[in-house]
This record gives sequence, structure tokens and C-alpha cells, in this order.
Amino acid sequence: MSMRFPRPRSLNGLILVGLGLVAAPLLLAVVWALFSLDRLATQSEELMITGVTAAEQNRLLLEHLGSLERIARQHVVLQNNDSRELLEQDLVRLREQLQAMAPLIVQADSLALAADISSSADKAISAILPKQDDAALADKALSQFGPLRQNVNRLTNVLSTQIQRELNDLQANIQRAQQISAWQTALLVPGTIILVLFFTLLVTRPIRQIDEAIDQLGQSGFSQPIEISGPTDLEKLGHQLDWLRLRLLELAQEKNRFLRHMSHELKTPLANIREGTELLLDGTVGELQEPQREVTGILRSNGLKLQQLIENLLSFSAWQTRNEVLTRTDFPIRALVLAVTTAQQLALQAAKINLEVDIKDNVINADRDKIRTALDNLLSNAVKFTPENGTVTIRGQRLDDGYLLEVADSGPGIPADEQPRIFEAFFQGKREQGGQVAGTGIGLSVVLECMQAHDGNVELADTGEFTGAHFRLFIPQQRMELSPRMAANG
Repeated sequence: MSMRFPRPRSLNGLILVGLGLVAAPLLLAVVWALFSLDRLATQSEELMITGVTAAEQNRLLLEHLGSLERIARQHVVLQNNDSRELLEQDLVRLREQLQAMAPLIVQADSLALAADISSSADKAISAILPKQDDAALADKALSQFGPLRQNVNRLTNVLSTQIQRELNDLQANIQRAQQISAWQTALLVPGTIILVLFFTLLVTRPIRQIDEAIDQLGQSGFSQPIEISGPTDLEKLGHQLDWLRLRLLELAQEKNRFLRHMSHELKTPLANIREGTELLLDGTVGELQEPQREVTGILRSNGLKLQQLIENLLSFSAWQTRNEVLTRTDFPIRALVLAVTTAQQLALQAAKINLEVDIKDNVINADRDKIRTALDNLLSNAVKFTPENGTVTIRGQRLDDGYLLEVADSGPGIPADEQPRIFEAFFQGKREQGGQVAGTGIGLSVVLECMQAHDGNVELADTGEFTGAHFRLFIPQQRMELSPRMAANG
């Protein structure tokens, strides 16, 4: 069983989690940067204080050593209590200064050198304090200040070196922090983009499904259930859309039932009217005078028109309601086209219309009856709108992935403002039609449904090759699955 990671079920929760996951790494990076800056600032401040303190203490140490040496030389000359007292005081100051420098000395690991300075000063002063009658012994005692001064200089150099080492460490820490910040930025930017794209996909996928479902409803595709997967609130919206689909399907079925019932109800009285009209015209109930025959002829003509309208409504209702299997077979398209043109030969001759057929003897795979119905409707429309001595052209050609069937006429064509609606059921243009029976505006909608049943399409071409309407029917020729294919809107 596949694992499913827990995720928020509502759209608001999903958005909040997404914002949290996107903002959390950025917030952590900012907190780390602030902490690093604070630590480096503190380290820099301490180093600055340490450097200033070390410089000042080195100066004081050298100053105390110089004062101690000066008083020692004076004592060798004066040999009095005052000089002895000053000498002892300067030695104490030197010791106190070394004690004050103890933290720096420990940090620089120079305890041995400091101890050597202290002991050397003690030895020098101990040799000078007794009364010296021999000048050579006094000079020997004073000569001990030379190595002592060198040791003090060494100590100051060691402390300066320690300060420089700490400064180098601070610079290294700053560079390391800069590198880490650069790596964080390099990782956070693509990571943030990936998270944004991921959560955008989670949100946009159900929205796209809703958009497709609405498009499906707009195209009267009520047969396919609407399923929305995603947050609960969007899934609830999907359930509402599916309820709307079922309601629209019920309304469409009620409309079609109404059409069927009304058409059948009208056929019975119409049959009686037509039968009575025929009896009058045949003279069965007595000979009619010419004005009476003229009125009866008008009744008969309009009865035929009304019967044709009812038949068209029944045909359209059947197309909208039946759930039939799309039966694909292999058949020659040229033979089908010739059969359709033969059936309308009388209409073509009555309207004095020329017919040009350019169809090769190709075999196609499709539902023969539906293709015949589509072709018959297109040819009927062409006959209605083509003037006398005009031309209707039917041609076809095999393509790589299907078969293209074209029907064109030399009539006035379809106005640009009416072209977007010509495939709507019951839509009729303002232009007058020829023929004896007016249309109902369902012929092209039936053609569209025939093509949709084949996963094909029909379009009104605008190539400029013909003056009138130019329709193209594309019939895909991929082999169907073994299971029967249901017709569109079935």
C-alpha cells in the first residue's frame, strides 16, 4: 500500500503550511545571520579593548622598568635611604604591573617569561640595595638591567603577536560567516523556488480541474462525472459542480422529453389535416373551384413544411437522448458520398445546381451511419444556400492521422458575426434560405455531434477558395479499443 504524506485538507491550511515552509528556512537564516553578527561584533569589541589595554600596559611596564633602572643608578651614586626607598617602591610597581598584565600573559602563554622578568628584577635590586664601595661590583649589578630590558621587550612582542593572532582569527571568522551566508543563499533560493512551485501545483491542479469541469458544462458535456481532488473546500466545490451537472442533465432530458411528446402530439392532428387536404385536392369530396384549389394548395404546402419541422425536431431529440454505441467499420468513402448525392439528386436538379465530386476510392474506419448523416446535412445546407447554376463541391483526402472530408458551395457564405454560433442547436441566420422547407437550425449541431462521437471535429474554413460556406470534417483513423466506444453526449 502506497504511503500518503499527511497534508492540510483545507485550502487555507495548505496555503498557511506552504507559507510556513517557505518562510521557516528564510527566518532561520536571518536569525543565524543576526546571531553571527552579534557574536562577531562582541568579539571585535573585546579584541579592540584587549589591544588598547595591552598597548597601555606594555607602555607602563617599559615606563616602570625605565624608572627602576634610573633610580638604581641614582642609588649607586647616592647610597642614601631616600634612594633606597624609591628603589623599593619602583620594584613594587613593576611587580604590580606584571600582576595587572597576568590575564594577557596567561592568554599569550608567557608565564615563564613574566616570572623570569620578576625574578631578574629582584636579583638586580637585591644586588644594588647593599652599599657598594667597589665600582666594579656596582657596574656588574647595573649590567643586569640589559637582559631585563630585553626580556620586557620580548614580553611586549609576545603580547602584540597574541593580539595580531586574535585579529587574524576574527578576520577568519568573518570570512567563514560570509561563506556560510553565501551557501545558505545558494541553497535557500532554489529550495524556496521548489517549495513555491510544489505548493502552487497543489493549489492550481484542483483549480485547473474546476476550470475544465466548467468548460465541460459550458459545452453541454453532462455525461462525464466531475471529480476534483485536493483540499476539502475545493472538493466540496467539485461536488457542487457535479450536482449542477446532474441537474443540467435532468433539465436537458426533460427538454428532450417535452420535444418528443409535443412532436408526437402534433403529428396526429397534422396527419388528419394533411389527409383532409389531399381528399380536397383529389376531388373525393367534390370538385373544387380554382380559388378553393389555390387555398387548398397553400394548406397542403404549409402542412408539408410543418411535417418537416416536426420530423426535424424528432430527429434532433433522438440525437440528444439516445445512448448508442459508436459502431466503427471499414467502408469505402467514395461509395458513401455517391449514395448521399444520389439521394439528393432531385433537389440538385430542381435548383439547377452543379455538383463536383473529387473523392478517391479510399477505405476509412468510422461509423458509416453517422458519417452519412453529417454529409447529408452539409449537402442539404449547401443546396439551400446555393443560387441557380451554382456549384457544390465535395472532396476528400487521406491525412497521416485521419481523413479530411470537405463540402463547399458557391452561395453567399456565412456572415462573420454569425459564424461563432452556427453549430448551436436551433440557431438560424438572418439570410434567407432557398428550398421549399425552411430549416430548424439543428443540421450543423447534428454534424458537430457526429464528429465529436468520433473524437474528430468540424470547422468552417476561411481559405478564400470558395465564395460560399466551406466546411471541413476531420475523422481520426486510429484503431479503436475492443470495448465499444460510446457516442458523444450519449
